[in-house]
Amino acid sequence: MPGPETGKLPRACRALAAVALLFFLGQPQAQVLQPNAAQLTLCMACHGPQGNSQIPLTPSLAGQPKVFIENQLVLIREGLRDIPQMKGLLDGVKDPEIVGLATYFSAQTPAKVSGSANSATYQRGLQTSQRMLCGTCHLPDYSGREQIPRLAGQQEAFLLYAMKQFRDHPGLGRDTIMAASLYGLKDADLVDMAHFLTYFK
Repeated sequence: MPGPETGKLPRACRALAAVALLFFLGQPQAQVLQPNAAQLTLCMACHGPQGNSQIPLTPSLAGQPKVFIENQLVLIREGLRDIPQMKGLLDGVKDPEIVGLATYFSAQTPAKVSGSANSATYQRGLQTSQRMLCGTCHLPDYSGREQIPRLAGQQEAFLLYAMKQFRDHPGLGRDTIMAASLYGLKDADLVDMAHFLTYFK
C-alpha cells in the first residue's frame, strides 16, 4: 500500500530522492558494509533463518535479486512503501548497510517448499502464468532478475496477498506494470498462480 506522507518534503521530491538513492546503490563504487549480527537477527526474526520465511504472510528474502532487495529497502526506509511491520526498523540505516543486507540475503539458498502441490490447481496456475507471460520478466524459472523479484518457492499466502494488492490497490511504491498485468484477473486465477509459483519445479 502507498506509504503516508512524512517529513517536510513534498511526496514528489521524496520520490525523486528515492530514485537518486537507487541510482547510487546501483553504482559499482558504492561501499558495501557487512551486515552486523544485530541487523541480521532483526531481519531473520520475521523473514526466517537465512531469509527463508516460516511465516505465511512474510516473504522469503533468500535468493532474491540483490537490486530488488536494495530497491525495496530504500522504498520502505523513505516511506514510499508503507509496511506497518517494518515501521521504523530502517530508520538510520545507511545506504552501504542496505547494500550489505541485500548482498547477504541474495546470496542465500532458497529452502525447498514443504508439502506437495495440488495437481489440478498447479496446472491451472501454470496455464494462467503462461498466458500472462509471467516468465518474460521473472524469467522462465521464476528466479527473478535485477529489480524483478524471485517468485519460485515464495510463501503461497504472501504471493496471493501481494498479487491482490497490485491488482486492487495500485499506487505509489507499487510496480505499475504489475498492476496493469493483473488487472481483471479473478481471485481464483490469483489463487492458482500463487499455488503454482510456490511449488514451481
